[in-house]
Amino acid sequence: MEFDYAILDVFTDRGLEGNPLAVVFDADELSADRMQGIAREFNLSETAFFCAPENSVHTARLRIFTPGRELPFAGHPTVGSAVAHVLRQANDHGVDQLVTFEEKLGTIRCALKHDAGNWFAEFDAPTAPRKIEAPLDRDAFAMALGLEVDDLYLDNHQLSVFAAGNAFVFVPVAGLDAMQRMKADGAAISALAPTIEGEPAEVYAYCRETIDHTCRWHARMFAPHMGIPEDPATGSAAVCFSGVVEHFDGMAEGPNVYWIEQGIEMGRPSRIRLEVSVKNRVMTNIRIGGFAVQVAEGRLRV
Repeated sequence: MEFDYAILDVFTDRGLEGNPLAVVFDADELSADRMQGIAREFNLSETAFFCAPENSVHTARLRIFTPGRELPFAGHPTVGSAVAHVLRQANDHGVDQLVTFEEKLGTIRCALKHDAGNWFAEFDAPTAPRKIEAPLDRDAFAMALGLEVDDLYLDNHQLSVFAAGNAFVFVPVAGLDAMQRMKADGAAISALAPTIEGEPAEVYAYCRETIDHTCRWHARMFAPHMGIPEDPATGSAAVCFSGVVEHFDGMAEGPNVYWIEQGIEMGRPSRIRLEVSVKNRVMTNIRIGGFAVQVAEGRLRV
């Protein structure tokens, strides 16, 4: 069997930066096992497979695999797949587009705008983050990240777990010096991370100090359970991170916009736009956005 595929760099407007994504088109004939094997072959953070939608008015049913397992939802494959679809349909005329994906967590509408020669895609999160109570050993997490305990300090923030389809342990860090000294021990992280609804949580470290001063937060994400030693940009974690910000800092009524930088320590700088609407002190809408650029295309033979 042969399938068309494309490679895109996501959460960036420049090739060879951001988070790479493989997109395989017209993949209905592939079994889940074959999809998992292809994801291991590409060996990127995620590979997305376009299948025929259950509802014909939708764009596609999207299945998303890391090298280790299938995900119910993920941000960078949603953004990248939306751009890949528009480019493949030869709709690159600067006209706004809307695509709708069926993902395991739910139906996701993704709006696309043409900006300075590139496509910017933005989607509403399919579910709001919720705080999960779980025992977290601060000393042990510091050791697993190659840091001192005092490095895990950020105002009133504490280690926490939030989930929105995928679950993450959020680790507050004092600043950029500690973030750049961080050396994650994947085996130690795997042993420490709690299991949430049958799947292990991954680790997302963050601080307020940034390199790009247009960004509000600096982040790193480690996902050894998924076969990802470190991820250059993580949209699903940004959805959960909105819960962290609201819980510890609070948010103003109306729209709140945060840019998050990630992947810099990997040489893959990424920028994620997080927008959260608040009404009567309740988060009513969470939106993730970013640019994506296609860098390769080809034929897959399996």
